[in-house]
Amino acid sequence: MNFCWCTVAVKDLDDSIKFYQEIVGLPVERRFMAGPDVEIAFLGSGETKLELLEHKKEKKSFTGDGISLGFEVQSVDEKMKFIRGKGLLIEGGPYQPNPHIKFFYVRDPNGLRVQFVENM
Repeated sequence: MNFCWCTVAVKDLDDSIKFYQEIVGLPVERRFMAGPDVEIAFLGSGETKLELLEHKKEKKSFTGDGISLGFEVQSVDEKMKFIRGKGLLIEGGPYQPNPHIKFFYVRDPNGLRVQFVENM
């Protein structure tokens, strides 16, 4: 069994796409209307897929404090520098619970925690 994608309800699809393209580095695979009031964008390539879902009338998002999306980076230090340069706040970290991993968190435009992980 393969994991297909993670779906995130967002308040503003354009803002969310901008974050996941510019900060995370996910390309838009496709974007379409899924009814009169629902727009969907799939981002990512290969095994990494993210579905962003905007209900135009409701403008609801899911922040899920017990959930985070994790993305691997080459260097936590370089990614933190990049993110600060974009004017974003570091939510937490960097943490290094053992010699093999280092990570930190930011929030996406909807308040969802996004984790950047360096496997050492």
